[in-house]
Amino acid sequence: MSENTPTPPPLPPEFAAVPAQVPASTPPPPPLAPPLPPPPIQTQAAPAPAPAAPAKPPEALAYDKLMASRPRLESELAKVIVGQREVIDQILIALFAGGHCLITGAPGLAKTLLVKSIAQVFHLRFQRIQFTPDLMPADITGTEILQTDGNGRRMEFVPGPIFTNLLLADEINRTPPKTQAALLEAMQEHQVTAAGRRHPLQEPFFVLATQNPIEMEGTYPLPEAQLDRFLFNVVMDYLPEDDEVKVISRTTGRSGQAIEALFTGEDIIQFHDLVRQVPVSEEIVRYAVRLAAASRPNRTGTPDFINESVTWGAGTRAPQCLILGAKARALLQGRAHVTVDDIRALALPVFRHRVLLNYRAEAEGIRVDALIKRLLEHIPAPV
Repeated sequence: MSENTPTPPPLPPEFAAVPAQVPASTPPPPPLAPPLPPPPIQTQAAPAPAPAAPAKPPEALAYDKLMASRPRLESELAKVIVGQREVIDQILIALFAGGHCLITGAPGLAKTLLVKSIAQVFHLRFQRIQFTPDLMPADITGTEILQTDGNGRRMEFVPGPIFTNLLLADEINRTPPKTQAALLEAMQEHQVTAAGRRHPLQEPFFVLATQNPIEMEGTYPLPEAQLDRFLFNVVMDYLPEDDEVKVISRTTGRSGQAIEALFTGEDIIQFHDLVRQVPVSEEIVRYAVRLAAASRPNRTGTPDFINESVTWGAGTRAPQCLILGAKARALLQGRAHVTVDDIRALALPVFRHRVLLNYRAEAEGIRVDALIKRLLEHIPAPV
């Protein structure tokens, strides 16, 4: 600095630099604590799965399906069939019991239409055979024919119309006994034997046969052995006036509604097992046996009106069919037990083709239904 430069004045005492006071020794900072673990996440435990409901047995499922479809079954058949409520119930009971049915009625009462409609409701294969005097057994069961192929000649069995689920034997009393007997093995054993070979039928298998009670000339009455194969003999009578008016109006108008299938063949097989599981008391079984025994003439305890009018009574198969049909009737009505009313309601269709009148009763015009009704009044029912 030159001599001519003025010297700056000194700073006031308050602005004088104060020396920093540093401590002799500074303690080291405390060590950092280890980080705390994160708090556990509070998760809500998943609820335990509810125990699965036990699966219903097949019998229970079949029963539920039957009860749910019972009203629809009647409504589907009512699309085509007018009236005949008792006839329909008896045929359905026979199907659920696994038995065959003989339908007796005058021409034009829709017997064929009824059977065909039942086959549609249950989704069954349906075949119809018109029995004539020249019908041969092979026309029903089938026959073997000679076939020629690359391996040479061989005999091949061609199944007949009996290989179905529901067979309608229309006017079965118009064919000779030799052809009628062709149905015996199929009805009882559910098989056909041709050329020494056994051919099983498809299950379920039912025979619903019709016969005309008016024109008896040129007919062949069914033998007692074959009549006994039928579970029921169902009688179709003429309709009341109001129902007949509905039939005429419906059949002369536009085509009606189509029938919808509600069941299958597998369902019917399950229904057969379900029917046999319905309990029945020993008193009911004994009542059915007493009814059958009382219909046999010239035996101890047989009523006089039976001895005077009957030449042959019901056999052991009659109470079997009576109990089996009563079980099916109870099941269709939603009951799990058989009552006396079931036995009494089915006595006519079970006994009317198994009790044979003698010549005296036929000459006096006694009807077998009247004898069965008297028999029901004579045998005391269990309380």
